[in-house]
Amino acid sequence: MVSVTSVSLQYSSTSSLQPHLHSSPLVPSSLDHTHDHNSWWVRVKSQKSTRQQFCSQNNPKGLIIRSAATKPAKSPAEEDWKTKREVLLQKRVRSVDAKEALRLQKENNFVILDVRPEAEFKEAHPAGAINVQIYRLIKEWTAWDIARRAAFAFFGIFSGTEENPEFIQNVEAKIDKNAKVIVACSAGGTMKPSQSLPEGQQSRSLIAAYLLVLNGYTNVFHMEGGLYSWFKEELPTVSEE
Repeated sequence: MVSVTSVSLQYSSTSSLQPHLHSSPLVPSSLDHTHDHNSWWVRVKSQKSTRQQFCSQNNPKGLIIRSAATKPAKSPAEEDWKTKREVLLQKRVRSVDAKEALRLQKENNFVILDVRPEAEFKEAHPAGAINVQIYRLIKEWTAWDIARRAAFAFFGIFSGTEENPEFIQNVEAKIDKNAKVIVACSAGGTMKPSQSLPEGQQSRSLIAAYLLVLNGYTNVFHMEGGLYSWFKEELPTVSEE
């Protein structure tokens, strides 16, 4: 296994740039505190060449190591629920129950956007609903993705999911920004405060509604009680299986 050198650069009070390299089989200990910057650069380049040669000799052809196991920058969907809730309230995103959602769909041409995974949508969904999954099965094989797969597997979950980076792009391809949209997921969540949940409860549909209003959708509603309530009320449902 290749050990990767970690480099951090710090500025001292005299503005001189002092490199600090953590120990590695590829980095001699004599490099740790050198102050000769030119010498340091030449030696680091030499170590880099050695590492590249080592990788090319020991990695199978076609295997690409994409990145270190570092978490990507936080996306809008990963914002704190408190922040998302404030935006949803400011944008006047309303919550409606399943029966009201059906009435709005029939009488006012509202679009029901089902953000559950595609497999769940195919099993059963409201008649006329459009599916764009906000989370999808983990696809990539970076070190970070492998670590997440392992974390899911630890809890017995072998189909771990990740945020769908094409969610907004896919929604825009199917639904006009002037359309009236009701976002739905399984549980629904709520923005209403309660004694046990003073800030309500986050859900996939509320995260999706948040992303929609951030990206120019102005008529966004949310199905409180989720599709669990829709199916329980035996409202019009279709299956693709």
